[in-house]
Amino acid sequence: MLQLKIPPPVYAISIAIIMWLLSKYIPIVELIQSPWNKIGLGIIIIAACFDVWSLFLFLKKHTTPNPMKPENTTGIVTKGLYQYSRNPMYLGLLIILFGFGIWLGSLSPFLMLPMFYWLITEMQIKPEERMLEQKFGKEYLDFKNRVRRWL
Repeated sequence: MLQLKIPPPVYAISIAIIMWLLSKYIPIVELIQSPWNKIGLGIIIIAACFDVWSLFLFLKKHTTPNPMKPENTTGIVTKGLYQYSRNPMYLGLLIILFGFGIWLGSLSPFLMLPMFYWLITEMQIKPEERMLEQKFGKEYLDFKNRVRRWL
């Protein structure tokens, strides 16, 4: 099975390529014209900053941020954005894709956002959750009950 085998940024880049292709070849309807589409770049930058901040929190706690090896984690990060989302880095990738869709300007790229959401949830988040439940038990279950998966 492909669960935990493909790094989440690879999913995001793959979806971004499909979004670009859809915008270029099947643009459905232009929603956001220039210069307003540049708002998407701002959204991308802000979401990337949130991802970097979330990564920094992992490093500060001295635990692995490697999504391919959740079994190597030594602790649960619950500070910063992790107070609002159990997966702020994945949420950041989704928001980056949303910003990219705004920058592209047409409706068709937005059709790929649910695909990214589903892929990350099924191929990454759910297997990570199972691993963290086994490793941390009640501590993780309490965190899971207190903080939503996405937002």
